[in-house]
Amino acid sequence: MPKVIGIVGYKNSGKTTLTRKLAQALKRRGYTVAVVKHTAHHALDLPGKDTAVLGAVAEQVAIIAAEESALFWPRPLGLEEAIAHLQTDFVLVEGFKRVKTHPKIVCLGKEPGADLGGPAADLFDEQAILAVGPPDQAVTLDVPYLDWNDVEQITDLVEQFV
Repeated sequence: MPKVIGIVGYKNSGKTTLTRKLAQALKRRGYTVAVVKHTAHHALDLPGKDTAVLGAVAEQVAIIAAEESALFWPRPLGLEEAIAHLQTDFVLVEGFKRVKTHPKIVCLGKEPGADLGGPAADLFDEQAILAVGPPDQAVTLDVPYLDWNDVEQITDLVEQFV
């Protein structure tokens, strides 16, 4: 089973940037990395495209190109079900802020007062192991807080806690 770490936060809080940097750092350390990104606001496939047309009549559709491949299910998978299909050392889960099955890094962004008493308070549950944000952010937290550019130290903590 891969090691799983979540990256949660609100829109424009730096989740994708941190996910990309953390994936790069883990790969430099010799790990394989997969990413699961949550999007609840739109469909993945385009209506009328071959994969969508075929997905309407099949349980799964695979598309294979010269440089990449994709596998579509015409239904939403649960996070654990999706992870079970991945063959990797680490899975970085971007989003799924309400899921409580794996440790999480909370991205605070640039919101003033983004601490346990501020707008990000609901992101901190028993799975939160770390918060990241801008270096000048004033925060009061029950978990360590790191500058979101300190990727090596963030990666050290991920290796330690996951």
